[in-house]
Amino acid sequence: MNRIEIRELTKDHGARRVVDHLTFDVLPGKVTGFLGPNGAGKSTTMRMILGLDRPTAGTATIGGSRFTGLDRPLRQVGALLDPQAAHGGRGARDPLLALAVSNGIPASRVDEVLEQTGIAAVARRRTGTFSLGMRQRLGIAAALLGDPAVLLLDEPTNGLDPEGIIWIRELMRSLAAEGRTVFVSSHLMAESASFVDHLVVLGQGRLLADTSLEAFIDARSTPRARLRTSEPERMAAALARAGLRMTAVAEGRWSVDGIRAEQLGSLAAQEGVPLLELSDERASLEEAYLELTADRTPFSATAA
Repeated sequence: MNRIEIRELTKDHGARRVVDHLTFDVLPGKVTGFLGPNGAGKSTTMRMILGLDRPTAGTATIGGSRFTGLDRPLRQVGALLDPQAAHGGRGARDPLLALAVSNGIPASRVDEVLEQTGIAAVARRRTGTFSLGMRQRLGIAAALLGDPAVLLLDEPTNGLDPEGIIWIRELMRSLAAEGRTVFVSSHLMAESASFVDHLVVLGQGRLLADTSLEAFIDARSTPRARLRTSEPERMAAALARAGLRMTAVAEGRWSVDGIRAEQLGSLAAQEGVPLLELSDERASLEEAYLELTADRTPFSATAA
């Protein structure tokens, strides 16, 4: 299995505990989002998974092995942590070729990932002349180089233009659909909601949630349905008999608290009330996330 297994993972920096007894799994076949406020311990956790930081206690393994014990690790694990790491005086192709040689990867694969990430045309240009988005694509190319079964991506959409954001979103979903393990750290809630299947949420180094995206939002959403009907008076009367009330929203649309769209639709059908629109209103991922992490955010600005 290509799962990432975290068991009682702990990291202290002096007297400060950055990661506090984390235990969770990241499974293949889905995109797992890794969320949390600044300083929550996400980057430190990723660095410990990749052997770049030593845990104070606990373990982080990939397919049952520590990253540092893997032979030719790029063939098994790809990572994007710092897209600025490439030497600015060298061409984009050079660091990829060095990585390929050191991991027994054919040089032809370098050209494939440069083409896949859309920077083949500038492969000979010095990376110091690259924009943030181009450097990001180069970092993603390095992560994909070994065609790995496990990917760890820290803020993969950072600096990308709209086309690039759509591309990386589709890439992550397609890689997961192939049965790979995709672990993605992000601060962009609306964007994360468009591609993640599962969520792991940290706050002050501790695990706050480990659940599916749907369950995470549903647990923090009040049942509410929105509707549009040609007979609002009859609909309001039917709802009143059920102890519910319609509230006008805008442009002939109404909102009803305490009921799901499926239940409201059944009620309307029983009463013979025509519905022109019907949908559930749920909290956004951002709203659900802020509710969960409100008292776990060490850095927050005051309102103007």
